[in-house]
Amino acid sequence: MKRYILLLLPLVLMAKFATNQSCKSCHPDIFNEYQKAMHSHATIFKDPIHKAAWEISPAYKKRQYTCGRCHTPADTTLIGALDHNLTMVPDINSTSGGNDAVSCAYCHRIQVIKHGEKENQNIINQKEKSFFGNLKDPMENQFHKNAKNRNFKNGNVCIGCHSHYRNDYGVNVCSTNSNHELDSANCVSCHMPKVDGSPSVLKKRKTHAYHGFAGIHNDIGMLSKYVSIEMLRGIDRFFIAINNKSPHALTLHPMRVMQMKVFVVRDHNVTKFPPKNFVRIIGSDGNLTSPWNAKEIIKNTSIKGNEKRVSTYMYALQTGDIINVEVGYYLLSKSIAKSLNLQDDKELNKFILLKQQVFDIK
Repeated sequence: MKRYILLLLPLVLMAKFATNQSCKSCHPDIFNEYQKAMHSHATIFKDPIHKAAWEISPAYKKRQYTCGRCHTPADTTLIGALDHNLTMVPDINSTSGGNDAVSCAYCHRIQVIKHGEKENQNIINQKEKSFFGNLKDPMENQFHKNAKNRNFKNGNVCIGCHSHYRNDYGVNVCSTNSNHELDSANCVSCHMPKVDGSPSVLKKRKTHAYHGFAGIHNDIGMLSKYVSIEMLRGIDRFFIAINNKSPHALTLHPMRVMQMKVFVVRDHNVTKFPPKNFVRIIGSDGNLTSPWNAKEIIKNTSIKGNEKRVSTYMYALQTGDIINVEVGYYLLSKSIAKSLNLQDDKELNKFILLKQQVFDIK
């Protein structure tokens, strides 16, 4: 019976989405940017971290890829199966969007964001060829209609997936906007800044919104202007401050580690101080666990939105000293990398620089 229902699903699903490739000819700059973005690599076929986590999850044993609602939402066959509690996993050869990940057409058809206690839900515009955007004077064309939407106007179309997700124990696994703190902010102003180039070949414009989606995985340097590093010299110590100018915490995902490295160079000798980590660790009974087993937030030293975090270094500076400060991220903590059997992957375990500042002591 389940198999029979599954065969019918493609006929009764609420929405079908244009493929990413179908957008390429009119929007080449945007398409090329998107290819580098995590929205393009959100599937288990392209993201090794997500794949490793999926393969040790309880859902993997059940063969139900529940992650798909955010990671491959354009795969309508898969999402329809999940809605009916059927057994199904992503198919790299799916014709219903399984390999398009968070696709162009999906995002541009988000009409309403329904807020939920566990997670938010995107409500999709049922007009297949009507896309939302934020251009003031979009050009009429033969390929799709252009429509206005308040979530695109205020830049918060992202919070359907990027707001919060609570597991079965009520622990907020990954949180950006669980208390509506970003409702008055504009996500795209930081993560999709204006860059040179026309959004479409049909009508030339000077700039467009960046569709590489700046973040820790891609073009992190675009976000460096929202973080500043300050230094204050004392008699027998000095202070380094990280100033977070963004509206949300700098460490959101429990797998990651934000780290500050400080070095003092004196007469060609380098003094390295122990790195300072800023983390959000979830687990159970004081121990790190997988997200689906977490019952508590064990530790949260994240630098919150609009917070200035000051660290003290017991070291008497002298004229001519040079202080080098580096702030960046590791995609995986060492313990999580080991639990996912990814500890030997150099690319996934490298330090990703967000901001560097050098201070000359005079």
